[in-house]
Amino acid sequence: MYVTFSAAGWGRRRRVGVWAAAAGVVASLVSGASTAEGAPVAQAARPFVGPTGVLAQVHTAGRVKDTGNTVQYSWPGVYFEGRVSGTGVGIALNDSAADYDVQVDGTTVATLVTPGNTTHWINGLSNRTHTVRLVKRNDTPWDTSAFGGFVAAPGGAVLSKPAARKRQIEFIGDSLTVGYGNLSTSRTCTSDQLRRTTNSDVSYGALTARRLNADYQINGYSGLGMVRNYNGGRPDVTYRTFYDRALQNVPGDVWQNPGTWRPQVVVVNLGTNDFSTAVNPDEPWTPDSLAAAYRSAYGDFLQKLRTRYGTGTTIVAVGAGQYAGHVQQVVKARNDAGDRRVRHWFLDDSGLDFLGCDWHYSAHDDRVISDRLTPFIAGLPRVW
Repeated sequence: MYVTFSAAGWGRRRRVGVWAAAAGVVASLVSGASTAEGAPVAQAARPFVGPTGVLAQVHTAGRVKDTGNTVQYSWPGVYFEGRVSGTGVGIALNDSAADYDVQVDGTTVATLVTPGNTTHWINGLSNRTHTVRLVKRNDTPWDTSAFGGFVAAPGGAVLSKPAARKRQIEFIGDSLTVGYGNLSTSRTCTSDQLRRTTNSDVSYGALTARRLNADYQINGYSGLGMVRNYNGGRPDVTYRTFYDRALQNVPGDVWQNPGTWRPQVVVVNLGTNDFSTAVNPDEPWTPDSLAAAYRSAYGDFLQKLRTRYGTGTTIVAVGAGQYAGHVQQVVKARNDAGDRRVRHWFLDDSGLDFLGCDWHYSAHDDRVISDRLTPFIAGLPRVW
């Protein structure tokens, strides 16, 4: 069953994706996919198998688990960038839950809707070198996604991967950070409409990172809060339960930082789910105890980030709505204790239309927020 909740809602469905690709499997056509010439083309699947695996041919900054011939991941907005020569490129995937955009030379040429176990081909390209980008559009925390690399069409080749960007930004949050339903034309969405209209690649975080020419992670989980989830749901877990994981549906999983992820900026936007609904009679909170627990947990979480990334990383704590004052208090306490690289940023919601699913940010809102956040980050002292 897939259940969605409004506000910073969360969805849950249980399924684990297992990579089972084999060379010679004929590619199945994917709903919503197209080639550069507008007509789907299927060819024999030839997953890339290099001497040191997929990560030898692609650049990614996302939280992935390297299994050699594939990489696995769960978080939204994970992207893979590569270079190929020739007239076509194949994208080897095993994912029956998430949607993807395929971009060639900066233009989106296909949207893959729950592609399953396949190699999807983009053909009809000019015979030259091309940049290819695959990006996971939505959040599927109940599932494990797998990517088997890019494949060159006959006569072409997979080339050396693009260089990593010198700047890195990590975005931490809930559905508002994910991009929940931000492409919707209606605030009322079915579960299927929500999945199709969520696009982390046009969320405020992704937009801000690209404007600053930074690699990024979008570590967002819909419906979860710092200490309380939307409407008191799932009281056994919070966002902090999952933050350390690469695979969100695997209890106890811990992402192993390869040593290349050293963000100069971490943006934390958690609090909407904690405070957007009234405390229910069966919850163990009063308004005062909830606020106190939130501030305490927030302070501990900032310390966790400081320990993980060191004193050179600037942490931007986002305050908005009912939780803005609490965030300000937490930031002040950190500053008073000598940590001057924790900064408060007030998210001004003036001019936002909240036309995304269930009154979430629309793509318009994401652009407005990025327009305001980008210069704030760019103006921080001693960041880059």
